[in-house]
Amino acid sequence: MQIREYSLPAGWFPHDSDSVRGFLSDYKPGKKGLFSCQAAICPHAGWYYSGKIAALGFASLKPQIDTIVILGGHLPADIQPLFAMEDAVRTPFGIMPIDNELRGVLMDKLNGKEDRYRDNTIEVLLPMARFFFPDSRVLWLRLPANTESFEYGKIISKTAAKLKKKINVVASADLTHYGRNYGFSPKGSGKQALDWVRNENDAGFIKAVESGDYKKTLLHAEENSSTCSAGAVLGVLGFAFEQGLDNAKLLEYSTSADKDDSSIIPDSFVGYAAMAFGV
Repeated sequence: MQIREYSLPAGWFPHDSDSVRGFLSDYKPGKKGLFSCQAAICPHAGWYYSGKIAALGFASLKPQIDTIVILGGHLPADIQPLFAMEDAVRTPFGIMPIDNELRGVLMDKLNGKEDRYRDNTIEVLLPMARFFFPDSRVLWLRLPANTESFEYGKIISKTAAKLKKKINVVASADLTHYGRNYGFSPKGSGKQALDWVRNENDAGFIKAVESGDYKKTLLHAEENSSTCSAGAVLGVLGFAFEQGLDNAKLLEYSTSADKDDSSIIPDSFVGYAAMAFGV
């Protein structure tokens, strides 16, 4: 059996099961009167910054499924979809099998290639996938930032139905990466920059996603650098459209700046949102 091992150090997420259980103990399905959705958008930064928001997205999903599909990003428009080709992935709870049957059909339909690269968009969410769906398989798939990813999401829905598989789909995406570290500072620094990211740039992207308009969503991402993983978001929009789910609703929003002393706004920071479809 080929296992996809960790590529991220423990600073990104806990590598031991007790720490993961402790971190996620308040987010067990149903404990907070959450939902039973089929699709969500979750951030993928280190858990210190965005783990609680990502957990809220996972906790919104229905628990009894065959496969949890995690759509990663960080791909430009001209890259083909990338699949993990191993038999299983490593998690703090042991290995989690990959759905090879679903992957095989989708690779043909999407003209996919093997994901040979180190990337955090999916790996950082695998412990949550295993925690919330301990009896399920996982599908690792990264999608490019183009309109075809909306069609790919529809294909995922149709293929799962044909194979009689119950699935949830999670899009892994952070929002605006602002500041010197990211080469993006259109509003300078300090409070005016943070207010713009929160109230205009990220809010505009969230509004586009809530509308269900994938073209508007991609355009906002391209023109405003409002997400690092537009392909993943378009994929979940396509899946939700094919499933007839209600448009996404915002569950929670924050930025990495909110983790620091509120009197000191860092030079660089990132926005995070959890959204769920069919709330």
